[in-house]
Amino acid sequence: METYIFQDSPVGLQFLDALVEAARRGVRVRLLVDAMGSTELKRDHFAPLIAAGGDQRWFNPPRWTAWSFRDHRKLVVVDEEIGFLGGCNIGPEYFGDGIEEGWRDGGIGIRGPVVEALTRAFDTQFARHDLEGFSFKHGGDKQKIECGTEVDLLLIAPGVGKNVLRDAMREDLKKAEEVFITSAYFLPTLRMRDQLAQAASPKRKGLSPAKISVLLAGKSDVRLMQLASRSLYRRMLRQGVRIFEYMPQILHAKRIVIDDVVYVGSSNLDPRSLRINFEIMIRIRDASLAREAKEQFYSDLKHSHEVLLQELSGYRGIWERIRQRFSYWILATVDPSLAKGRLQALGAVAKK
Repeated sequence: METYIFQDSPVGLQFLDALVEAARRGVRVRLLVDAMGSTELKRDHFAPLIAAGGDQRWFNPPRWTAWSFRDHRKLVVVDEEIGFLGGCNIGPEYFGDGIEEGWRDGGIGIRGPVVEALTRAFDTQFARHDLEGFSFKHGGDKQKIECGTEVDLLLIAPGVGKNVLRDAMREDLKKAEEVFITSAYFLPTLRMRDQLAQAASPKRKGLSPAKISVLLAGKSDVRLMQLASRSLYRRMLRQGVRIFEYMPQILHAKRIVIDDVVYVGSSNLDPRSLRINFEIMIRIRDASLAREAKEQFYSDLKHSHEVLLQELSGYRGIWERIRQRFSYWILATVDPSLAKGRLQALGAVAKK
């Protein structure tokens, strides 16, 4: 089991009790928790698991040399037979229907050859938990692992340059007819925004414009990100992208559907997920799964507000625009630049 946040809460205790019980039965139990994401936990919180024979490690305890690079992955693998991954951390806010209570989030359970790849991905991350001796490569240690003809495991590690999620999306967008993006934190690179704009363009060469809908947070736990995302609305709407904001609860889901391809996992479409954090996504080409994901998207739209171009001038006063641009600068420029500086020091950015 691997998670960014593990809270001392009733839900957290249920998970801890289940892990302890499994360890007592003789099951090999390994738990990896990000040290920064779960900084509020006491360091002996998992003592019962260790006493029962389990193994728990903190990922990347805070230190100046690499403090920014967090394990944002959420993963459970059981007996190398079934894997679970998505956006949910371990805490009470992830418990509920996402409408009346609890954040709107989700994930996927999967069987088949990809589970072995998920196991190996966990093994690697567990072994490098303190990042001692970890090689921050130029371009990042990003991997695309083919697990059969229709399933790819996409592993993202800190680095500047190529990104397996971004590259896979670019190829799928080239001939896309329908695109549905649900993203808790949405701040794609300029190149990715251009790719979406090209797909939605009426002047698209040889193809009809793709119908692109993006579902973002009407309520967010990161106000700075929401402001930064809203700074992109006007241009994207003019480019033919429809934008919706989910209203009942905080939106924390990460899911992309491009025709009959579904992406799901821990990665947002923002600089931190694409360039700074360790993330895990799965890409599945399956028409029935895509239909189910689209149905869920349309269900979410029943609880969402569509952002229209004519509305923007009404709630984007001068002060609001300043806040949005400042938020964009912090998250799209300052945070990645600081991380790039650390990568440069670690030899992961090519010197010119």
